[in-house]
Order: sequence, then structure tokens, then C-alpha cells
Amino acid sequence: MRARAFGTAFAVGAGVYGALRRGGPAAPGGLGARFRRENRAGRAVTLFAGPAVAAGAAAGTGGVTAVTVLAAAACGAFDDHAAADDPRRGFRAHLEALRNGELTGGGVKLLGIGAAGLAAGLLLKERPVDRILAGVVIAGTAHLVNLVDVAPGRAVLAVLGAGAPGLLRGGPAGALTAATMGAAASVAVADLTEETMLGDTGAHALGAALGTAIVAANGRTGLALHAAGVVAAAVYGDRSAAVGDAETHPGG
Repeated sequence: MRARAFGTAFAVGAGVYGALRRGGPAAPGGLGARFRRENRAGRAVTLFAGPAVAAGAAAGTGGVTAVTVLAAAACGAFDDHAAADDPRRGFRAHLEALRNGELTGGGVKLLGIGAAGLAAGLLLKERPVDRILAGVVIAGTAHLVNLVDVAPGRAVLAVLGAGAPGLLRGGPAGALTAATMGAAASVAVADLTEETMLGDTGAHALGAALGTAIVAANGRTGLALHAAGVVAAAVYGDRSAAVGDAETHPGG
């Protein structure tokens, strides 16, 4: 089951990535132009890895996880494309925008991925507390993987490293972990060599898949510990984003 899930996710991810590369010329207005970005080192890369890992993870998991992964990817894609020029970072900035009646890319991710995580928790767990914890873990893990996606290959390696212990499990949890790792592995070389990047699309998709695998593997105590961890990471990331904005724009 684990080998099949890994192989399916890897094959689909690699296939989608290859198809996008072949069909995405960099001509103005073409697919390549819309998916081309400059990374933090100033190198031109594509965002093709995002839809590739989303497709791979969805194909390798199926069911509730596939729907959750695609929902997280869609929210990330909105931020990658419709809200790419928005300089605001951190939950506080996006929540403030929501209070003012503005739906930002970060707001779409916060509401959309949060809702997708809670819906998945509702279907995966039976008790109300466990359902809520599961939703927090799934949405929080999606956010966490996006937080670490700050250098070539870092998020992919983080997913592979975090998922490795889960391969020791049998049953659905092991298969979900294997599929997540297969999707990440399908673009690992291209990401590490700065040919492509996950973007919000891919980072949130992989995070949602990994979060669902964590939910499948844990009872209430494990869910509570993982939920506390991802919430702490979100708070830290939000504070770091606020400090970064202050340093970039001193004096407000």
C-alpha cells in the first residue's frame, strides 16, 4: 500500500511537472510567463512545482485527503497569482484587512484552508474535540510547510524528513505519508537546483497532505501535541513577519 501510494504520487507529480515544462513557453502572456517568478537569490524560476505536487499528492491519497489537498492548493494558487503583489505578511495584517472588508490572498488561505481542515477533521474523526484538533493540525501543518519554504528545496526536504518516521506505520496513515513524500520527491531535484519553486500552491498542498497523515496516525493526545506545535509555529512566524515588515518599512 505504501509503495503504491508513493509510486502513484511520484509518477503523477513528475508527469504533471514535465507536461507543464513542455507546454509552458516563456512568451509574453503564455503559460510560462504567468508561472515565472524571481526567487530570493534573484534567479528566474517557475511555479510549475506547485500544481505538480498538488496533483501528485491528490492522486496518491484519494478520498477526503485529496479534496483537502486540492482545496489548500487552490487557496495557495489564489495567493500565487491573484494576490502576488500584495506586500502584507502575517495573520495580523490579513485579519486587519478582513475587518476592513478586504479579502486578501492571506485571508483566502486563512479562511479557505481553515475550513478545509475542519471539514476533513469532521470526516476523519468521531468526537467533537478530536475533529477540532484534527482541523487545527491539518490547516496548521499546511501553514507550517509554507513558513519553511524560504530557500530552494527547504520545504520539500522538511516534508521528506518529517514524513520519514510515518513510513514505519502500516494502514492508511503509512499510505498517506508515503503519498505525501512521493509528491515531494517528484520535484525535489528541480526545486533544489532552482529550476522551479513550490509557491504557496505546492507548499500548502504538501502541508495539508502531511497534516492529514498526522491526523490518521494519532489519537487525541498526539493531535493535541501536534496542534500545540503548529499553533506555536504560526505565532512565531507571525511575529517574525511583523518584525520583518518593521525593518523593511521603519517608522510604520
